[in-house]
Amino acid sequence: MDFMDRKLPADTTTKAMSRACAEARKWLGSTSPNPAVGAAALDANGKVIAVGAHKRAGEAHAEVGLLVRAHEEGWLQKIDTLCVTLEPCNHHGRTPPCSEAILKAGIRHVAIGARDPNPQAAGGAERLRQAGIEVMEDVAADECRQLLHAFAYSTQTGKPWITIKRAFTKSGSMTPPLGQKTFTSPESLRLAHRLRKKADAIITGSGTVLADNPLFTVRHVTDHPGKRRGLIVMDRRHRVPENYLAAARERSLDPTDAHDSIEAVVHDLGAKGIRDVLVEAGPTFSQAMLDSGLWCMDVSIHEGDPDRIEVKFNSRITLPFAADQFNWEWFLPG
Repeated sequence: MDFMDRKLPADTTTKAMSRACAEARKWLGSTSPNPAVGAAALDANGKVIAVGAHKRAGEAHAEVGLLVRAHEEGWLQKIDTLCVTLEPCNHHGRTPPCSEAILKAGIRHVAIGARDPNPQAAGGAERLRQAGIEVMEDVAADECRQLLHAFAYSTQTGKPWITIKRAFTKSGSMTPPLGQKTFTSPESLRLAHRLRKKADAIITGSGTVLADNPLFTVRHVTDHPGKRRGLIVMDRRHRVPENYLAAARERSLDPTDAHDSIEAVVHDLGAKGIRDVLVEAGPTFSQAMLDSGLWCMDVSIHEGDPDRIEVKFNSRITLPFAADQFNWEWFLPG
C-alpha cells in the first residue's frame, strides 16, 4: 500500500515531523558525537500522542525512548505512525538497532525525515520495508537536514562543521568601545550564545584571551546540564598563562594551548570526533580561518537599530541542506 493512499493527510505527518524536530532542537549540542534526533507518535486519526528526543550519547535514541515510554505508560498499542527525523539506525553501536525496536513494538507505519548519512548506521528504511512496514521518506526534509547539519557534514568529510562568529560596530570595527564588553543587542547576544550552546568546541586566538580574558560560557540562554566544551587557544608564541587555562577548566571547558597550524588543529578535532566548532576570535585569526577555506558558515552581527545578521556559507563545500532555505529556528537550540 502506498503511504499516500492512507487516510492521514500528508500535511499531518509533516506537522508531526516538525514537532519532532522542535523536540530534537532542544538538545542540539548535547548529543555529540550522535546527531540530535526527534520522534513523534501518532494515533490512527493523526493525533500526536507524544514526542521524544535523543538527549545524550549512550542514552536511548529518540524513537526507542518514545517506544519504551509508550510501553511503560500503556499506550504502545495506540501508535499507528511513528515519525522520526532521522532514518532509524540499523547497526549495533552503544545501543541496539532502532529498526529492530520498531519491529518488536509492532509499529505499522514509519515516516522518516532524512536518510542517515553514516553508512555504518544506514539501512533502517530498507530493513523496515523488508518486514512489511510502510515507510514514507523526506517528510519535512529541509527542516530535518538542517537539524543534522554538523553531524552530516562531519560524517561525510571527517572534518568538523566550523562556524565563524563575528560582531562589527557601526564603524566596522570588531573592538567594543572603551569600557564595554559588547555593543550588540540582547537579541544578538542570545543568538551568539545559542551558537555557543550547540558547539562541541570553541577556537580562539591568544590575542583575544590576553586582551579580553573571555569566559566562553553560555549565559544568555540555558546551557545543557553537565556539558563540557573543548577550548582551543591558538598560541604559537606560548603567551597564554596557565592560570587562564586552569580557570577555564573550572568553567566546564577543556582547554588546549595549541601551537600547530589551523589545518593541523582542525584535522585533530575531526580525528577526535568533534562535530561542531565555533570560532570566536579577533579580526586577525578570524580572517586566517576564512582564508584557510576550512570553515562552513560565517555569521556576522552588524550593530544597528536593529542589528543586522548576515550569514554566508562556504561555496567550496557541499552543504548537507539547501542553503537557500536556511532557517535559524531549524538550526539552533533554544
